[in-house]
Amino acid sequence: MPATYAHDEGGERIEWLPTASYRRWRDVGVRGYGTDGLPRAGFRGWWSERNSTFTDLMVRTGMRLSEQAHLVEWEVPTGAGLAGYSRFWLPGVIAKRQSAGWIYVPASVRRDLTDYALHDRAAVVEEAQAERRYDKIRRPLIVEDRERANTARYTTGALAGRRVDVRLLRAQDRRRLLVETDAGLEPALFWLGETGMPLTLSTWKDMFATANRRCADLGLELAAHAHLLRHTFAVITLEQLQRGHIAALGELNPTQRLHYVRIFGDPLDWVRRRLRHASVLSTLIYLHALQELEMETRMALVPDTWEDVRNTAVDDLGDETPPADLTSAGGTA
Repeated sequence: MPATYAHDEGGERIEWLPTASYRRWRDVGVRGYGTDGLPRAGFRGWWSERNSTFTDLMVRTGMRLSEQAHLVEWEVPTGAGLAGYSRFWLPGVIAKRQSAGWIYVPASVRRDLTDYALHDRAAVVEEAQAERRYDKIRRPLIVEDRERANTARYTTGALAGRRVDVRLLRAQDRRRLLVETDAGLEPALFWLGETGMPLTLSTWKDMFATANRRCADLGLELAAHAHLLRHTFAVITLEQLQRGHIAALGELNPTQRLHYVRIFGDPLDWVRRRLRHASVLSTLIYLHALQELEMETRMALVPDTWEDVRNTAVDDLGDETPPADLTSAGGTA
């Protein structure tokens, strides 16, 4: 049907994983567990927890690989937060087709992000600072004050001395963005490798390939890639929203139903906005995926342990207004 063809998602055919299948792929492929669900003796995946947190964030938010890999530390919600969902602004300069928007992160993933930031990330940064690795980064941009983290200064070239809003920096510029701390310079990017340097997109793609190979070696017929996790987020979220939407409307009178719809909107449009699609036609492929499933499969699709995406402060729902202090034009602040 041309009217429902998804121009930016590769057509009608999509691949995705039910939650149980995703977790099994993650545990075996990324964490190095055996098919019995237990850690394997001799597994040496030192960064398995970082990698599993990365894939969990992707499957729970629908972010693209290039978007998630280029987040800076203060954009990622960590520390004590809400019981439901926390949100952060994804800048258009690192989003596909400038599709800036709010990203909602569930509390369970926020806890894992906090653990990574406080332990694995902090450890590699400390080691790199001791060896002065960050002093060797060419043409750095420097954030001089953590209290004003979104303001960076050019240090070389024609722009030397000028300041720029970090949220206006492209992905390649974020890779040379450093923060001055009492212990020395530190990368602004959130996801770091064992040397303390920002991870490349090819490294993340290799991580997916390695996870798929581990599953295959153990006879597990599961494989995933970054965009498949985005599809998984969309299908599961749409099913979850539709189920909750129908259940809630059935318990309300006409006036209450109208109020509910005004707050939560149409489930398909909610998913469209979370995926930052320009048109709902691009999102329809996920509705088609649900329509093709047998009812018993759909009933088992969303387990109780997968947080309800509606568990978010009402004031935050449907608000697509960017942060008030975000520079809208130019390149300096």
